[in-house]
Amino acid sequence: MKSALQLNEQLLRPGLRLGVGVSGGADSVALLRALADRAAALGLILHVAHLHHGLRAADADADLEFVRSLAAQLHIEFHSTRIDTAAEAARAGEGIEEAARRLRYAWFRELMQQLPLDAMATAHTRDDQAETVLAKLLRGAWTEGLSGVHPTVEGLGGLVIRPLLSTSRAEVEAYLRALGQPWREDHTNRDTAFTRNRIRHELLPQLEQWNPQIRDHLAQMAELAREEESWWQQELARIAPQLILPGVPVRGGGRAASSGLAIDTTRLAALPVALQRRLIRYAARQLGTSTDFAGTESLLRLALQGHAGQKVELEGLHAERTHRELRLAAGNSASTKIAAEYAVSIPGEVAAPAFGVRLRVASTLTPQTALLRSWKAGDRVHVRYTAGPKKVKEVLERMKVTGSDRTAWPVLELQGRVVWMQGVELEPVPGLSVAVEPLPS
Repeated sequence: MKSALQLNEQLLRPGLRLGVGVSGGADSVALLRALADRAAALGLILHVAHLHHGLRAADADADLEFVRSLAAQLHIEFHSTRIDTAAEAARAGEGIEEAARRLRYAWFRELMQQLPLDAMATAHTRDDQAETVLAKLLRGAWTEGLSGVHPTVEGLGGLVIRPLLSTSRAEVEAYLRALGQPWREDHTNRDTAFTRNRIRHELLPQLEQWNPQIRDHLAQMAELAREEESWWQQELARIAPQLILPGVPVRGGGRAASSGLAIDTTRLAALPVALQRRLIRYAARQLGTSTDFAGTESLLRLALQGHAGQKVELEGLHAERTHRELRLAAGNSASTKIAAEYAVSIPGEVAAPAFGVRLRVASTLTPQTALLRSWKAGDRVHVRYTAGPKKVKEVLERMKVTGSDRTAWPVLELQGRVVWMQGVELEPVPGLSVAVEPLPS
């Protein structure tokens, strides 16, 4: 039977080794059935991937067996693993939804590397798109946030595609009923304690009373925002090097190296406001941080209306106005006052009063020296059980570390890599172990 779903076949190519994320719910079951139906014609090599999140006890076990049986029925290779999502969420200071999504994509990346696969397919629909755009609008997203769920995402470890993004949930269920194909229902999808479910079951139905086409309009907004954002990124790549300058100017011409950036305020003032805001945010991203609307506006006021010597301090960003430039640096003025560094012989130990700890490093590696220091913008860590490096800034945000504690949070750097971070379990480095104990107060 030919698929009646709107599969985006432009995302598929002959010989594609494609993993299909299947939870057992209607959307993912429909995606698997539609891809299986078209696999021979399109030359696809399919694999089924099911992640048991360690939630919902017996129901989740039944979901696993359902998906395993469906894969066998379709003669498709099956892969599964089990993760304690609740424990991981508690460890990372995340909500269950956020942790489940992070762990799911981390496992997908592992599969892509191990099997290997060319891509993973997920069953996001037009309804998911509408819900995502609305959720981001409520949080105050910029236009890139309103682009919602993208048809393709190039991430660490491989490509993720969403072939059902133009298909509604109603079309999915009608397709499955026509096939006589059952699916699993997750009762937690109706629990309005979760933000996504409140949007799905309460807010969107209310908005549909005002406009029955609201889901289509939100999905269209996402497409418009995505295309406009793509254009903006190209335009910024062209314009930014002309206005955003590295280092600081020196007498006689030229610029001396420094860790910060500067924006030519005269040239900035001549540009449209939309481009001014984009350039401010672009510069902040180059320094490993980001600014919200209020922060961006304060930096713009400093650049266009401020006077020489005036400063603005934002989370993770220090700005100062000179006669001709807006100078930006990662961190803030307080951070330089409490930053500390200690050389650590490996193997060996060091007492670090500035951090209130004693660090002992055991090693079978060649003796060398590491650096115990405050973290800095741009630092990344390999958190255990996650795929790819994470920004230390993001890890601290998830841990809800704030104020001076956040500014002076200690990390251990060895040969350019952060191998230890206080309070975080990192991927182990072969031949190296780190033990920490508090110093007496």
